[in-house]
Amino acid sequence: MTAYILRRLLLMIPTLWAIITLNFFIIQIAPGGPVEQQMAIMQGIDDSVLDRVSGANQNDLQDSSVKSDDATTDYLGARGLDPAIVAEIEKRFGFDKPLMERYWMMLKSYLTFDFGDSFFKGASVMELVVERMPVSISLGLWSTLIIYMISIPLGIYKARHHGARFDTGTTTLLITLSAIPGFLFAVLLVIIFAGGNYLDWFPLRGLVSDNWDELDWFHKITDYLWHMVLPTIALTIGGFLGLTLLTKNSFLDEISKQYVMTARAKGNTERQVMYRHVFRNAMLIIIAGFPAAFIGILFAGSLLIEVIFSLEGLGLLGFEAVIQRDYPIMFATLYVFTFIGLIMGLIGDLMYTVVDPRIDFEARG
Repeated sequence: MTAYILRRLLLMIPTLWAIITLNFFIIQIAPGGPVEQQMAIMQGIDDSVLDRVSGANQNDLQDSSVKSDDATTDYLGARGLDPAIVAEIEKRFGFDKPLMERYWMMLKSYLTFDFGDSFFKGASVMELVVERMPVSISLGLWSTLIIYMISIPLGIYKARHHGARFDTGTTTLLITLSAIPGFLFAVLLVIIFAGGNYLDWFPLRGLVSDNWDELDWFHKITDYLWHMVLPTIALTIGGFLGLTLLTKNSFLDEISKQYVMTARAKGNTERQVMYRHVFRNAMLIIIAGFPAAFIGILFAGSLLIEVIFSLEGLGLLGFEAVIQRDYPIMFATLYVFTFIGLIMGLIGDLMYTVVDPRIDFEARG
């Protein structure tokens, strides 16, 4: 197994390189880069300044004549930005260097996890990623664990009682819950439980309270969990259907096989058949989907939830970077997402061997 793990880790290097390279060149040729963004920001600011200057009354103009003259001059200069200013902007964002030189510099930096500085946030990208990581990991981890802890036992029970009233009733309930958008349910939770119009039981903002550092360890844990209740519920509300039905169908498929009939003929109870014989085989396909489920909830599904509950996570950071064309953050979040996804894929493979020791990836290799 050690050789297999080493091979998988080595394969991560070309995978990361290919993804980063492809996205680097796609983004570089796309219009509206950070230089254009900065120029648009300068022009937009100057437009508003000129409007304020032209709309001011005569007395205000006399009291601030110097300020008005400066603002008008800035605006007129921004209309057709001086080539020296444009060159300075390009130098600031590193676009004064050739494309391939920027590409090789980026690869060298990424080998040491040096993602540079943000173009617009005034901090290093690594600091921003580390600062936002606890929020995303908290949302993804708790949501995934809750979905799996509820969906797998429920799916097994549904398989044992296939076609019964409980089976059809829970399926109807899960379909109804899956039709509710997570962000809409989050707004409803805020209105009811977070001081909206009814109850004020849960906090609305942040991952922890402002006085979290002053609390003892027990109250720190409870404060953190209390902040996670509403966002986690909003993320998980529609996530039970797919995994529950996958578990049920996987168990139903295994139940019809010959080895199950043999186990029953030997006098095993239905519970023993389910958990001693069927469980290992049926769980393989479920474990295979765990990394994708975790990554999906961790990044893709939490953006609107982060906005509603004022949680600054990686999803929101990546979205802001795309809007602002903040390339260092865009590439860094992509790099981190891909790296975590590859690690989770490896963990998923290792879990195969835990569930079913007969699987030997190294022998197959």
